[in-house]
Amino acid sequence: MRAWLTAHASLDDWPAFADSWNELGPDEYLAAHGRQRRRRHGVWTWRRGELVREVHQPHYQSLAYNALQGDIERWFEPITEAVGTSEVMRAVLRFATTFFGSLAHQVARWHVEVHQFRIEAASGAPGEPTPEGVHRDGVDYVLVLMVDRHNIASGTTTIHAPDGTTLGSFTLTRPLDAALLDDARVHHGVTPVLPLDPDKPAHRDVLVVTLRRG
Repeated sequence: MRAWLTAHASLDDWPAFADSWNELGPDEYLAAHGRQRRRRHGVWTWRRGELVREVHQPHYQSLAYNALQGDIERWFEPITEAVGTSEVMRAVLRFATTFFGSLAHQVARWHVEVHQFRIEAASGAPGEPTPEGVHRDGVDYVLVLMVDRHNIASGTTTIHAPDGTTLGSFTLTRPLDAALLDDARVHHGVTPVLPLDPDKPAHRDVLVVTLRRG
């Protein structure tokens, strides 16, 4: 992933990029269910090789893809200007639109959504990276990029056929470890994370980028 990303832009500002996960806002929609998740959200449009950030807007999924929080417009705090214009973000977005775009040459416009997620875990309260369970996102392609794991165990990604058959599993453990998903073909989920030391903070930080033909 490092080689693929640096083909598009520098990763020299990675420390500041990763540190921005300490400034995420609470996911109030999940807080109502007693689950701990922090996030920020942003939307870009790719068209004819150009990426443009759009005005801040809600994230929406239908109940068909998110039985827990579908059919509502969810507003999250926006990804900050510093993060949105960082070299790391440029590298990630250029890579995602180039890589996935090569699988769908006929698409002239991509709707790109970017999510910063922090899943928090505590003693007796595992963190749930995918509280909706094994699912599809309702887009064309998904990139999940590991940013940081601190004091946690598990968080295993599982890949499933549409009939529920498990096709494989793996754990993103290091910064820049990634999962690249064809959302129309497979379902995915992530097992809950547990604190290694229950007396210390524990979290799983990832960047999720989704592409949907516009």
